Amino acid sequence: MQYQVGHVGRVVISRFEDKEDVLGNLITIAKKENIKAAAFYLVGGMRDARIVVGPEKEDIPPVPVWKELGESHEIVGFGTIFYQGDDPKVHFHGAFGKRDSVKVGCVRERSETFLVLEAVILEIKGVTASRKFDPESGLSLLQL
Repeated sequence: MQYQVGHVGRVVISRFEDKEDVLGNLITIAKKENIKAAAFYLVGGMRDARIVVGPEKEDIPPVPVWKELGESHEIVGFGTIFYQGDDPKVHFHGAFGKRDSVKVGCVRERSETFLVLEAVILEIKGVTASRKFDPESGLSLLQL
């Protein structure tokens, strides 16, 4: 195990409008506000997203299983933002529900707001955490 201890800096509250890009908006805020490390919460609606719902098998590198939202879903999510090189990298897991169907997964591609989505971003100060691509796993992993 590796860890660092930091403290909460600024708190950013944002409202994403219908059809806005969720991942893109988080990246824009991180860049504009020069937020190098953060945790965030999301609540509201998404109309489209491409999510990973686990690996095919427990192999390394993992082969992802992809699912599409394709229509409006209620969502609650949590994630982190850490830089990889010069760019913020978002890692976002959420639960997505529509009628009796519930999906849980990692949003890695397309992410479009339905109606409204609220974001609370908590800046983390005093840490040097970043992301680095790991060729063995094929993932951008947290480096401490």
